[in-house]
Amino acid sequence: MDDGNTIPFIARYRKEMTGGLDEVQIRQIEELLSSNRSLEERKQNVIRLIDEQGKMTPELQEKIWQAAGITAVDDIYRPFRPKKKSRGAAAREKGLEPLAEYILSFPAQGSLEEKAFEFISEAVPTAEEALKGARDIIAESIADEPLVRGWIRDYTRRQGVVSSAARDAEVQSVYTMYYNYKEEVKKIPAHRILAINRGEREEILKVKIDVDESPIIKFLEDKLVRPASITSQPAAEAILDSYKRLIQPAVQRDIRAELTEKAEKQAINIFSQNLRKLLLQPPVKGNRVLGVDPAFRTGCKLGVVDETGKLLETGVIYPTPPRQQIAEARETLRRMVDRHDISLIAIGNGTASRETEKFIADFIRENQNYQLAYIIVNEAGASVYSASTLAAREFPELDVSQRSAVSIARRLQDPLAELVKIEPRAIGVGQYQHDINGKILEEKLAAVVETVVNYVGVDLNTASASLLSYVAGINMPVAENIVKYRESNGMFRRRHDLVKVPRLGPKTFEQCAGFLRLPGGEHPLDATAIHPESYALTEKILRMLEADWSHIGSRELKEQLAKLPLQSTAETLEAGVMTLKDIIDDLGKPGRDPREELPAPVFREDILNLDDLQEGMELQGTVINVVDFGAFVDIGLKQSGMIHISQLADNYVKHPMDIVNVGDRVSVRVISIEKERGRVALSMRQNS
Repeated sequence: MDDGNTIPFIARYRKEMTGGLDEVQIRQIEELLSSNRSLEERKQNVIRLIDEQGKMTPELQEKIWQAAGITAVDDIYRPFRPKKKSRGAAAREKGLEPLAEYILSFPAQGSLEEKAFEFISEAVPTAEEALKGARDIIAESIADEPLVRGWIRDYTRRQGVVSSAARDAEVQSVYTMYYNYKEEVKKIPAHRILAINRGEREEILKVKIDVDESPIIKFLEDKLVRPASITSQPAAEAILDSYKRLIQPAVQRDIRAELTEKAEKQAINIFSQNLRKLLLQPPVKGNRVLGVDPAFRTGCKLGVVDETGKLLETGVIYPTPPRQQIAEARETLRRMVDRHDISLIAIGNGTASRETEKFIADFIRENQNYQLAYIIVNEAGASVYSASTLAAREFPELDVSQRSAVSIARRLQDPLAELVKIEPRAIGVGQYQHDINGKILEEKLAAVVETVVNYVGVDLNTASASLLSYVAGINMPVAENIVKYRESNGMFRRRHDLVKVPRLGPKTFEQCAGFLRLPGGEHPLDATAIHPESYALTEKILRMLEADWSHIGSRELKEQLAKLPLQSTAETLEAGVMTLKDIIDDLGKPGRDPREELPAPVFREDILNLDDLQEGMELQGTVINVVDFGAFVDIGLKQSGMIHISQLADNYVKHPMDIVNVGDRVSVRVISIEKERGRVALSMRQNS
């Protein structure tokens, strides 16, 4: 990583160095490396800051180096941190520190009142003022003690209860279930943490962490107070004040921050896995597609694209209210289907989708000779793309809604190529993504897109700059240079021509070359995932089998490769076993698109109404989103059906993703219907 190697490159082409770790594992290592380096940097800074105060000791330095995390380091640094004008600091300025030390020496005899009188001054007019100041100093010292703060934080984590209540119980909101809610800190799931946080942010909820304080106070008194002393009482008062005023609020903030961080990580993980599955949806190739962006008042925008995604025609029809020009819409549709030999219609799932779907289904039923089918396409993010600078450059002559129709059609043809044009967080396959730290979410989702793009591979001669920018080693300026070079010089014939592209140097070529494909290029291996650095090794393998480039992909070569003993062949060729295995796989399936091995999307010719549903009905559907508490399934209605986690299987399910993923085809049973709310509950359980 420090040498500038990208994670996809390391995972795919440096397997011998990593022992075959996959991208997920390498990204975890990258995160750990980054967090450990940040921790080390923080430790060095704390050591420097304490040393500048002249208070560093070998024992303290060792304690800092041994600290397990940033929180532990900050706990150690707390007593040395320059403080704002606190009550304890003010008391120290008044010269009351010796009185605090006297209280903590726990004398068995004497008079505390008399001792306090010794500290009366212009700044401290009474003995009570002196004792109050001394207690403030003690309270602050206790709060700054790392072991004390650490114990209380850990106890609160184990024994605390997250508690939420309504600011105004009369106000109706989506947070009703949290108006009087309690759940243990150690058990509360991510989606409930984020929901409660949002309710608090919107000033609907009040949130706190409840904990039984008596064991905490006992712990502090056992640790700090000697009972048979004249100063036991003020020491106990200082302990209570320290906990209530200083430690408890800080610990609550720490734990709320920990819970939020944990919840955000889980939400990002859910979003990432859903996004990966969505991006890996199989392309629907070889079809001319009509994209439909539904609407009411402004009409349904149409966009026809050919088999390569090239725009052929746009238009608008008004089959929905308020105009409902059904006959004219049918005629326009019939003309477009005839003119362009359209076989598939992709309908966006936004506003007026249900009404548009009914119109299209009726049209197909009335025109059986066309052999048409339709599919509902998730259009999340299409409007973001349509209004973007990129879309304006692609289709300067189209208005925003027409661009959406084209995007919807292309999404069906090649989901990956179209979805990379959209900011990942706008795609909408997560939970509470708008409540998550934007920068972290952006980085994680960009990593997912990068992983998928490099896993699938990219056609160098057809890919957009958006798609190329996710290829290992290539940033957007270089991606744009590749497209400009292609436009000026014609199609690339060899991978090595990439070095002629401005700002694409040897290191970038090394990182990206294996992920860029050239079907029909001059060198047969340029169409495969075999890296140019392994071309010589590949030639040796072919010579060993008395084969040449023309045999690549043939059944005979596949059979020969299958019989090769990996270990001994690797030793003979002085190559790594894992690299050899990858080359053999690629020679057997050159130009393979891994997405094509997944189930194809479900096409429809007729519509399903909410009125058609009955409890107990068996249906086929496609999973469109997975969250912590269940999965949403497209069953052909405007509204998705919901499978609660408890209905995913007959046995206990720890997380929905253990059972289903975005894009899965599933058999479901309707278990309840709420027509007035448009809700359908589904089950995948065999035993009801």
